[in-house]
Amino acid sequence: MYDENENKDTGRMNPEEHKEETVTTNFIMRDPDPVKSSPQASESSSQNQTDSSYEAQQNIPHYQEYQYHRAAEQNVFQEEAKPGKKGGFAKKAAALVGAALVFGVVAGSTMVGINWAAGAYGNRGSVEISQTETIPSSANESGIQASNTSSITAANDVSAIVDKAMPSVVAITSKMVYESQTWFGPMQREGVGSGSGIVVGKNDDELLIVTNNHVVQGADELKVAFIDGEAVDASIKGTDADSDLAVIAVPIKNISSDTLSKIAIASLGNSDNLKVGQGVVAIGNALGYGQSVTVGYVSALDRSVQTEDGTSRDLLQTDAAINPGNSGGALLNMRGEVVGINSAKYSSTEVEGMGYAIPISKAQNIIDTLMTRKTRAQVTDANQGYLGIQCKNIDAVTSQQLGMPQGVFIYKIVEGGAASKSDLREKDIITKFDGQGIKTYDDLTNMLKYYEGGTTVTLTVQSLENGQYVERNVDITLGKRPAEVSQQG
Repeated sequence: MYDENENKDTGRMNPEEHKEETVTTNFIMRDPDPVKSSPQASESSSQNQTDSSYEAQQNIPHYQEYQYHRAAEQNVFQEEAKPGKKGGFAKKAAALVGAALVFGVVAGSTMVGINWAAGAYGNRGSVEISQTETIPSSANESGIQASNTSSITAANDVSAIVDKAMPSVVAITSKMVYESQTWFGPMQREGVGSGSGIVVGKNDDELLIVTNNHVVQGADELKVAFIDGEAVDASIKGTDADSDLAVIAVPIKNISSDTLSKIAIASLGNSDNLKVGQGVVAIGNALGYGQSVTVGYVSALDRSVQTEDGTSRDLLQTDAAINPGNSGGALLNMRGEVVGINSAKYSSTEVEGMGYAIPISKAQNIIDTLMTRKTRAQVTDANQGYLGIQCKNIDAVTSQQLGMPQGVFIYKIVEGGAASKSDLREKDIITKFDGQGIKTYDDLTNMLKYYEGGTTVTLTVQSLENGQYVERNVDITLGKRPAEVSQQG
């Protein structure tokens, strides 16, 4: 695929223009390259690299905001003393003592009420959390644990829930190579990202982990760290950009017997049964430092939110902190069951306590489909498949404005390329590649990294016929990548 800059448009929307709806995904990108400190390199890099961290998108240091509010508080007590009438000091002192007494009574009553409420909530009987049993592994004598549920009393904390769920949550580290233009010419550098994942199953050879698509998108290398810290290479099994879901696989033979005995397969709940106000627990690789736990409540159900790329999704809203690095982690109910996959948070520094998760009941069918796909390893650039098209992105905004499906718009088919030998047509809009949903040019090129030339795949496209878009499936045999082409397509 040729790239004439148009297909670099990823459809990102200005957060200031959509402040009430836009949320940011919580996937940390770290770029260790010192060249970034150069103004020229930074300017170029900003055009070629997406920083998904919450702080970078806001571009407002948190400590400055904190100091501003602290300064405002201090001004209340720094008011200059003014001359008063005789006896003014005694009156002021008496008033202060009176105010202190009133505050003490009110505060004391408030704290008693809070303590009573906390006690009532914390001692509401029993909740059910995960117990585990061992499933023998075909790879070795150790086994991977599967979740079972039994009743355990919770007394003002969620530690029992966390103890059972934590073995099923993993930390994911991705590495990718970026190319940017500097004064000295093109320069490549390595970026590192952090996210989370949930162990949802296994087959004879692989441990299967669900995460967000944006956690693994564009990754050249993936590593998964389990509860004991052991890190193992992983491969992408399947992705779906529409739902922002992905399943990655770790070969069981590469996991030590000791680590296998500590891993648990998560118990999946039913998010359709959730009610606003119910307690939830979020676990994830916050800030890339390792697994951490936050607690909150279900704030809203089926909340329609708009992500950075302009896509709207119906998500669970929670006030449990969803921090950068939590993407792909578990949102648990008070039974220790996964009811959501942590995905995003509100992107304004003026708002706290608005995190979002993909409802597990809506994700289940997609996850099941992705788990059955063939695990593919990346192929070399020389062997990578080639479509032979020129294209543009149809993002969410353009889709709404022009009444076109969201996806990759083919505006030219290259003569002699693979597409010219298929039933693809100019003006078709690609929405799926080999059964996996795509929305952008980047999604398409990331898919092609796993397919060699000569492989036959099925593209799902929307074709304009008699003024209406009709879905078609087109089989195409990928061509060999021309040596002079630097971008795939």
